[in-house]
Amino acid sequence: MSTLSDGPSGAPSEAGDPLSRERSHLGLSRSALRAMREDAENLDIRDVTANWVNAEVLHRQIGERIKALADLSHTPLFFGRLDYLHAPGADRAEGARGERFYIGRRHVHDADGDPMVIDWRAPVSQPFYRASKKDPMDVGLRRRFGYTGGDLTAYEDEHLSDPAEAAATSKLLQQEIERPRVGPMRDIVATIQPEQDEIVRSGLSGSVCVQGGPGTGKTAVGLHRVAFLLYAHRDRLARTGTLVIGPNKSFLHYIEQVLPALGELEVRQATVDDLVAHVEVRGSDDAPTAVIKGDARMAEVLRRAVRSHVTLPTEPVMVVRGSRRWRVSAYELEEIVRELLARDIRYGAAHEALPQRIAHTVLVQMERSGEAPDDRVQDAVARNAAVKAAVKATWPQVDPAKLVLRLLSDADFLAAHAEGLLDEAEQKEILWAKPVRSVKAAKWSAADAVLIDEATDLVRRTHSLGHVVLDEAQDLSPMQYRAVGRRCTTGSATVLGDLAQGTTPWATRSWAEALGHLGKGDAVVEELTAGFRVPTDVITYASRLLPHIAPGLAPVASVRENPGFFEVRASTGDGEVVDAVEELLDREGSIGLIAADARIPALAQALAAAGRTYLGPGEETTAETRLTLVPASLAKGLEYDYVVLDEPRAVVDGEPDERTGLRRLYVSLTRAVSGLIVTHASPLPAELTDSSGEFSPSGV
Repeated sequence: MSTLSDGPSGAPSEAGDPLSRERSHLGLSRSALRAMREDAENLDIRDVTANWVNAEVLHRQIGERIKALADLSHTPLFFGRLDYLHAPGADRAEGARGERFYIGRRHVHDADGDPMVIDWRAPVSQPFYRASKKDPMDVGLRRRFGYTGGDLTAYEDEHLSDPAEAAATSKLLQQEIERPRVGPMRDIVATIQPEQDEIVRSGLSGSVCVQGGPGTGKTAVGLHRVAFLLYAHRDRLARTGTLVIGPNKSFLHYIEQVLPALGELEVRQATVDDLVAHVEVRGSDDAPTAVIKGDARMAEVLRRAVRSHVTLPTEPVMVVRGSRRWRVSAYELEEIVRELLARDIRYGAAHEALPQRIAHTVLVQMERSGEAPDDRVQDAVARNAAVKAAVKATWPQVDPAKLVLRLLSDADFLAAHAEGLLDEAEQKEILWAKPVRSVKAAKWSAADAVLIDEATDLVRRTHSLGHVVLDEAQDLSPMQYRAVGRRCTTGSATVLGDLAQGTTPWATRSWAEALGHLGKGDAVVEELTAGFRVPTDVITYASRLLPHIAPGLAPVASVRENPGFFEVRASTGDGEVVDAVEELLDREGSIGLIAADARIPALAQALAAAGRTYLGPGEETTAETRLTLVPASLAKGLEYDYVVLDEPRAVVDGEPDERTGLRRLYVSLTRAVSGLIVTHASPLPAELTDSSGEFSPSGV
């Protein structure tokens, strides 16, 4: 493998120099992209729109196109090149002899329509990620480019026909993986690995679950899969919609720029709490209560409670139309009601169908008597006062929030519908201590909102999307899985998580169980075990916790050549924690100070006393402010170049039980990309120490 570097793009170079030619192609590509954007801006649609509605829609689409064609100055327009060996054929790749393709974040073409940059998602780009010594995929040369800011400063060639070069490690790839980060999460299109690419390009029809430890790139894989699916199935997903679900707002803010950087602007992002926001959440549950409310058995309790409103009719219905009377017997009404119950359709749909069924019975009688009623007559009969009264008595409307309110405040009502599902102790656990008079007066918890969402779906069908990405899935309860699953009943899902990072009392025990609750039991489970983000010494240290938090789960094996910076320091006070932060701020990149939630006020005061400004989780770091103070409860999914982890024992003790605390600690230990300092005044958890109670990392 050969690598060539040069100075800034403004430095002189000989004509014909490869780096100079590549810089020239970059400049021409940027000019072509600007021309594409200008063409979109100058489109005249006055003669192609029939009315103002069409004009508004087209204006919006053009606006989105213009945004997608933005040239981000510090984001390389292309990051690789493929030179194919042969012309296309039945068994060849889409290349011609001597033809080359530049691989980038979006398609760029010249004035004649010829491609100057190929979208990384196109089939012809796939060998950039998959070609290898064993299977070169007809690629003679793979070239990677190195950038400083937006300037192309280096390239690296890999001749796949040469076994020695094909087996070498890409230096530019390592540099890109380890590049310091300031700001939100970046895309990984330049560094996608073959096992990641296989998941990214998997089809829309199937669901995928990705088990991946810290630093394996599972979040990036999920986001890039959305981008790929939008490329391959844009029309379909434009109709059905896509959604990315994250654990909290801080996490969503951290990842929100990845898809726009890839030209995808229409993907909605939300938390599970956002999805089920039928009521205002003002209360909270203790762990035992939340576990029961989140149990899948509650779905059947709710189903029984909803169906309990149906009463079999005992009186006939008399419909008067003009001088004629039409009688529907109680027996006929009962048959209609039983048929609707047997079909198990949504409660609200059955409520709407019942008057039409009664009206149809009346119309049959009319036809037998020689009349010729039409659909308008049937609709009029369905609206008849007697029919409406019968429907109200037999199949009344149900308000989901009021239903859940009654279940949680009426012991007899709950007992009637939880019989055989929840024992007396469990029923008592979820009952409110004091009855609540109204939905608005109730202090609903997050778990209550999920119950209301389940009840809402029992009444009326939840809209299904084409594809849903669910990140940090291991922390969801069975009822939360059901809430997400309702949003993709007719679509597919990408489920991302790590069983070892489950930090809720109801955390997922197995993916098979979780996928069953999601309604995607046939999903393929893929495991990523190669770590690209967390340094070797850090992940080795954190993996000491795995036997205690996720027995049998394979530890992440870091593929980083650089072991990273790692130290464990005994401290005597908050001043030494601040000193560790100051030390790391002398290095390039972002810094995260992670601590138990209860320790955050004291550390905030210590940082203020030292005159050090800092950000909160999810706030975008800048060159001027690179430090973020992070409560351990919000650290999941975030990454920093360097991390100071304060008081591991306090992180563990801040959770309701030891296993959850150790899992929270595992998450906190694995947020660093380049280096970690652990500071502690209290003894370290026994699970982290060896027989001597000390740890000596190889990188110190």
